[in-house]
Amino acid sequence: MKLSVIVPVYNEKSTIREILSRVQKMQLADEIVIVDDGSSDGTREILESYVGKEPFRVIFHAKNQGKGAAIRSGLKAVCGDVILIQDADLEYDPREYPNLLRPIQEGVADVVYGSRFLGAPRRPILFWNMVANKILTLVTNVLYNNILTDMETGYKVFRREVIEGMPLRANRFDFEPEFTAKILKRKVRIFEVPIAFYPRDYSEGKKIKMKDAFEAMWALFKYRFVD
Repeated sequence: MKLSVIVPVYNEKSTIREILSRVQKMQLADEIVIVDDGSSDGTREILESYVGKEPFRVIFHAKNQGKGAAIRSGLKAVCGDVILIQDADLEYDPREYPNLLRPIQEGVADVVYGSRFLGAPRRPILFWNMVANKILTLVTNVLYNNILTDMETGYKVFRREVIEGMPLRANRFDFEPEFTAKILKRKVRIFEVPIAFYPRDYSEGKKIKMKDAFEAMWALFKYRFVD
């Protein structure tokens, strides 16, 4: 089972070297596909040093398009049987990879979500972000008749065939609800595992805003009725 890790990146010069080191140290990824989404803070120059070095592959967007667009570029480039999405900050810890992969390896799931709300350790900040996440997850469960605990998690792992023929159009943070809506409508086997979480605040570079919650809500309703 070949594992591809997609790392969407935008203006993460202070964390990009560390997160790529952590991913590589796990020795589980057969390829690490980095998509720089038009960074302007020096991240691009750092990533140029990874070009041509195994197991890295680097894609550069000429301008910033959004996280969803970066992930979609990565999905077109990967070759693995299983795909894992890894944010470029340090909120999500690659040491969780064995737990995230186990349900797929054991044949009980086709998609695995790393849930921040199943009791694993986490840094307790940003109350209103948590409220928004829980509301969006509740709406997801009502609309799609499920019992997810963390629809918005950045840790999503899935078999390659899950997305074959699946139209993905999101450019921004609405990738999470679009992907979730479409796998739930397709009745794909999904499994959640608890993950530790180390959220940063806006002074540390966090990018998602409250307006993104409204875009996510609209996406959940839209994809309930269209594909």
